[in-house]
Amino acid sequence: MRRLDQLLSSLGYCSRKEAQALCDEGRVLVGSEVLDDASRRVDPDQVKLDDEPLEFPNGLLVMLHKPVGLVCSHDEKEGPRVYDLLPERWQQRDPKVTSIGRLDKDTSGLLLFTDQGALVQRLTSPRHHVDKVYLATLDREATPEMSEAFARGLELVEGNERVKTLPAVLKPLGDRRAEVTLREGKYHQVRRMFTAVGAQVTSLERTRFGEWSLGDLPAGEWRAIPLP
Repeated sequence: MRRLDQLLSSLGYCSRKEAQALCDEGRVLVGSEVLDDASRRVDPDQVKLDDEPLEFPNGLLVMLHKPVGLVCSHDEKEGPRVYDLLPERWQQRDPKVTSIGRLDKDTSGLLLFTDQGALVQRLTSPRHHVDKVYLATLDREATPEMSEAFARGLELVEGNERVKTLPAVLKPLGDRRAEVTLREGKYHQVRRMFTAVGAQVTSLERTRFGEWSLGDLPAGEWRAIPLP
């Protein structure tokens, strides 16, 4: 049970002060009862605003098919953002809606968003090694030797250090395409790994993150999925 004004504010519908005005206007229902007191404790699943149930009152998890050209940043100064594809009200939620990991501007595919901090930690922590699958198009055919190098792990330069990647699975698909499965998420890792074995990535799409797959979700669209 939560105070109604706190609930509506945390979901981005209004400020706590504005919640009482919504009640005064008869726009808030709990079950079939019109609520006139915004300080009252309510079951979030029973609340309706303007005859509509509250959106994701117990936490949000959505998948987005990120197009190329968008940045995974909250800062509008960095250019077109993935957050511009989501409902504007979500950016007023508290806790804040954020992406689980990132995709760089030139990479498309599956991106997850949530307001659940513990879920972000579980899916991005290096300790948990969540599988991420990418479809890469290359400037040359992938070879068995490349697959062997990915399986051993590759040394990448990071600052003044050389770090070794965890073993990864590279599956050549023909027509200069390859599927890559990683269990970590270093900066531009897929592109850098292919560079290390003498190939360049011309396009890159993430098709799976953990238990979630992109499927037939159109580019630029999002879909809600159950919280695990």
